[in-house]
Amino acid sequence: MLKILDKYILKRFIGTFLFSIALMLCIFIVFDISEKLQDFVAEKVPIKEIIFDHYLNFIPYYGNLFSPLFTFIAVILFTSKMAYKTEFVAILSSGTSFKRILRPYMIGATLITVMSLVLNHFIIPKSNRIRIGFEDKYINNGYNTEERNIHKQIAPATTLYMADYDNFSNSATQISIEKIAHNKQTNMLKAESMKWDSIDGKWNLINVFERELVYFPIDSAKLGHPKHVFKEVHKFSNKKKIKIDFSPKDMIRFQSKIEVLPYFELRDFIIKEKLKGSSRIEFFEVEMYKRTAFPFATYILTIIGVSISSRKIRGGVGLHIALGLVLSCVYILFMHISTTFATSGLAQPFIAVWIPNIIFSVIAFYLYKKAQQ
Repeated sequence: MLKILDKYILKRFIGTFLFSIALMLCIFIVFDISEKLQDFVAEKVPIKEIIFDHYLNFIPYYGNLFSPLFTFIAVILFTSKMAYKTEFVAILSSGTSFKRILRPYMIGATLITVMSLVLNHFIIPKSNRIRIGFEDKYINNGYNTEERNIHKQIAPATTLYMADYDNFSNSATQISIEKIAHNKQTNMLKAESMKWDSIDGKWNLINVFERELVYFPIDSAKLGHPKHVFKEVHKFSNKKKIKIDFSPKDMIRFQSKIEVLPYFELRDFIIKEKLKGSSRIEFFEVEMYKRTAFPFATYILTIIGVSISSRKIRGGVGLHIALGLVLSCVYILFMHISTTFATSGLAQPFIAVWIPNIIFSVIAFYLYKKAQQ
């Protein structure tokens, strides 16, 4: 059962959090509108799409992105006010321990963390599909890859090469598909171009040349034992339709690809990419682990916020906020550095993503012990 103290702190915690994040989101929206207004007018974007496709999906994305930071700010704001009104002195004087005071804070942090986890893994990826699609359509004038000489691992030991790719027409030129076995090229297909057929989910190839190494055993009386030989089989065709483990969705923006996959789809996608031997596994694993690690920072920042703002210090609330912002910036910096290590292969993605939480947990524990004294 929540007691009066728990309800009082929890109400102020959640209320301050919602107010601060709503205020900041309003500022973000104003700046975003001022930046994109010319594009909206020039493209004659319907008001309905601006509101429901863009901003309705803009709010949860950025709100959740900054939720640990605003949790920290909210804790510092109302806890500092309680400290300067000597409310903490009265609570502690009544025999309530500092550990007991943390209870409503941790309840509030749990509510925010659970909400953030659900948003990160299931809701925001789906809303990102709509938001990114809107931006590509009206703001980015459509997206077309600038990659050239593209190599894609489409199966174990099988590589697809394309000179270039057009996202608008879903077509590519100078195609080559090579399969390697026992350090030898066993199959090779070349085509002048290929275009996606959305009806049957296959690629239509033009001017196709195929070469295959066919192995077969022969008995050699002279050698006295069987010997394996091979010959090349060549085929030419004006048109050919093939189905491979590659589709237009594999050529969308790399950032978009990892932002629009909910948890189970992202997990299955990672398994699929591992089977292909993809070189970008770390990027996808970092994204999956960050979706869990970042919300848990809410607990850590809540404890730090309470520990540093529950006492009166010179400089008042302003100094508390300044200190909080510095710690938040350091946390974000650590997160970027550690994920860079992971994507560059210098550390395991899981360990790299959780390192900032581990380091700041130690800091939170130290500040908590100091605040108890």
